[in-house]
Amino acid sequence: MDRVKTSKTALGAALALALATAAGCSKSPQDVQFEAKVRNYLLEHPEVIQEAMQRLQDKQAQESLRLASEAIKQNRAAIEQDPRDFVANPGGRITVTEFYDYNCGHCKNIAPEVLKLIRENPDIRFVFKEFHIFDVPSSLRGARAALLARKSGRYLAVYEQLMAERAPIENAKVDAILRANGVDPSPLDNPMAMAQIDRQLQDIQALAAKLHIDGTPGFVIGDVLVPGEDLPGIRAAIDQARARAR
Repeated sequence: MDRVKTSKTALGAALALALATAAGCSKSPQDVQFEAKVRNYLLEHPEVIQEAMQRLQDKQAQESLRLASEAIKQNRAAIEQDPRDFVANPGGRITVTEFYDYNCGHCKNIAPEVLKLIRENPDIRFVFKEFHIFDVPSSLRGARAALLARKSGRYLAVYEQLMAERAPIENAKVDAILRANGVDPSPLDNPMAMAQIDRQLQDIQALAAKLHIDGTPGFVIGDVLVPGEDLPGIRAAIDQARARAR
């Protein structure tokens, strides 16, 4: 949403600057006529502005993906090999890394497909990155809870149940899910007990910034960042990774 607003502002400023530049420091009669023609044309054909905005947004998106690809190459170990992360199918030869938040609607929508992907494709090594992007207490508590459950071998069950909850999740529900999986939630309220987990979460935040991931979900597959709830894009990137691994 903020990126769209910025693009609109930038485009408006650019159009205003173009008119001002065309008119020069002091307007001649020809300049005034030209400015009036441009203004009238844009008022009669507002779709031109919309088309220009879309092209600007597409260009910005492509540049963001290009920068992400370069950053992925530079941060491969942190993305794929951090021993603190939970990894499903650790013996798989193709690595998929997801950045997500338990209060993200798109993350919730695609979570069943993530679990299906893991269960049906043992060659896919899936890395889970707890990226609590929403500024609500339960996003942080959910991330902490999942990593706490990892120590008890209940990570994937807690992930699945948290994703099945309607957002926003209540803190009490996070605790209830932990208890249902045999995990004591009391360490979540102990800063000392959470110190290592919080450091891991801070490192994930920093890594996401380096990769230009500013929304969830975000999937890293090979050198490709697939943003959003884009299952066809994820499958295409996996196919490419498999082809390179042959």
